Amino acid sequence: MLGLTLPRHGLGAVLAGLGLLAAGVTVQATATPAAAATPHRILFDDGHAEEAGNADWIVSTSKPDPLGQDSSPSAETDWTGALSSWGVALQKTGDYSLKTATSALTYGGSSATDLSNFDTLVLPEPNTLFTTAEKTAIMTFVKNGGGLFMISDHTGADRNNDAEDAVEILNDLMTDNSVDSTDPFGFSIDSLSISSDYPSAISDSGNPVLHGSFGTVTKSLIASGTTATLKPADNANVKGLLYRTGYSGNTGAFFATSTFGSGRVAFWGDSSPIDDGTGQSGNTLYDGWNDSGATNAALALNATEWLAGGSSSGGGDDGGGSTCASAQLLGNSGFESGSSTWTTSSGVITNSTDESARTGSYYAWLDGYGSAHTDTLSQSVTVPAACTTATLSFYLHVDTAETTTSTAYDTLKVQVLNSSGTVLSTLATYSNLNASSGYTQRSLNLAGYAGQTVTLKFTGTEGSTLQTSFVIDDTALNVS
Repeated sequence: MLGLTLPRHGLGAVLAGLGLLAAGVTVQATATPAAAATPHRILFDDGHAEEAGNADWIVSTSKPDPLGQDSSPSAETDWTGALSSWGVALQKTGDYSLKTATSALTYGGSSATDLSNFDTLVLPEPNTLFTTAEKTAIMTFVKNGGGLFMISDHTGADRNNDAEDAVEILNDLMTDNSVDSTDPFGFSIDSLSISSDYPSAISDSGNPVLHGSFGTVTKSLIASGTTATLKPADNANVKGLLYRTGYSGNTGAFFATSTFGSGRVAFWGDSSPIDDGTGQSGNTLYDGWNDSGATNAALALNATEWLAGGSSSGGGDDGGGSTCASAQLLGNSGFESGSSTWTTSSGVITNSTDESARTGSYYAWLDGYGSAHTDTLSQSVTVPAACTTATLSFYLHVDTAETTTSTAYDTLKVQVLNSSGTVLSTLATYSNLNASSGYTQRSLNLAGYAGQTVTLKFTGTEGSTLQTSFVIDDTALNVS
């Protein structure tokens, strides 16, 4: 309850619960996001069985650089792969730089195919699960301004017989990662196998994916594919652009877009539309790219442009360039996923009933032991360079047994640190003198850190006697 004055360490049941919650604290990657560049940098994944079975989801057999096969392709057959039409069409514009990743995906490393070197990652029907580290890398890349193009296939399309298909793999990426597993994109992929259809585009003349520089999108193609279920209550920016015949609203979305942090996300429910019918010898392929009943090429190319930040309207930031999308950047901002995304000292994030969450069940409780003690709570975040407004807000309840009205015996500091852990600024300091009966919203300006990856850190320091509890809930970092 609010107003607790007993020392926290005297509450045995509370400590038992906190001990359980202390496990599994994760550290979020702190690498700087990809800087804006022209040409736009696109990375196609080929490290997760994208060539297994009849699949040939590559832009070229020359990896990582398709230019090694032909440095100036004029026809899609100049590059070998079922995605060569896609790759060559981008290459011929002169506005794109393409690479292929054949090993584990990383973010913030030294590899030439590290995600920090790219604006967009294309996952063309992956057929092996991403590792825990890869999922952290992908989600952090998107959160920090990257574009993510997820292309699924029908359920049961297990091309390498490892008991995993693209539906399961992409859903696993969204629901079991260390960055945000609380339906971050606002949709889930349906476990369906739809034999055939020509999904139609919605009417939205201003949408840059449906009406982009590569043409107008009217229909796509399902040749054994699936759809997605949208959940706008989880992410208000999710939007279905093409729907399975007879469906609309939140069900049957065959192509959808969303945002996460400063990044953009696109989902396509079948790999047949990106298949150009040509590839390496021995593969049985289907030319969906040029299907006369659909406009798949325009859809793939417009979406790539939008994801890379090439369009002035739409989702997230372009990776540090000229646009800024209004967004809330903190992961697990209300602590309802426990310690996910946050780094804490033992027992800080809790659902104990001895203090109260402002909303939901979980909150962060620093100090409250009635003895010398220090607690910390932190999260790394990138403030997009193009955003002129960045406001950190949180609700704080200070509960104390101190009786003084003049001396700050116990303090809570809110600080900004760089990637080396050096304190760049102390934004605010609160103490036992700020005690009150309920939560008070606090707002702090972070606009001066635009373009930087920083760590936001709360440090509660308690004196030797008389407890003070610093209780935090409903955090946010809003940029615009």
